[in-house]
Amino acid sequence: MPESSAQQSAPRLQPCPCRKSSTAGHVDTTCLKVRITHPFHPLRGRAFELICRRRHWGEDRVVYAGEDGRVCTIASAFTDIDPVDEFRRIARGRAAFRTVDLLTLCDALDRLAQQLRATDV
Repeated sequence: MPESSAQQSAPRLQPCPCRKSSTAGHVDTTCLKVRITHPFHPLRGRAFELICRRRHWGEDRVVYAGEDGRVCTIASAFTDIDPVDEFRRIARGRAAFRTVDLLTLCDALDRLAQQLRATDV
């Protein structure tokens, strides 16, 4: 059966060469690992591939690929994504408190002592 002229001139649809979205995130593309450093987190010390970092519900969070490949999030403060605080780097774990925090505590204790003396009179 001969084809009509309309069928002959209609372009043939080719399958799309792109199978995945070009804007979707891809695992194994960032080459940046993030290590969980929070002392009480069950995954402390483990490193995961960083997918992105963004704010979720007002909190700075790290999005990473979990061990099973699922997308997970954690507070960025619980990881090593930010550079180490200068005080912590110099103290290297030898000091439990920063100087500014101790001075603030001293001021608060002085005010408390003054209030206690004022009520004793």
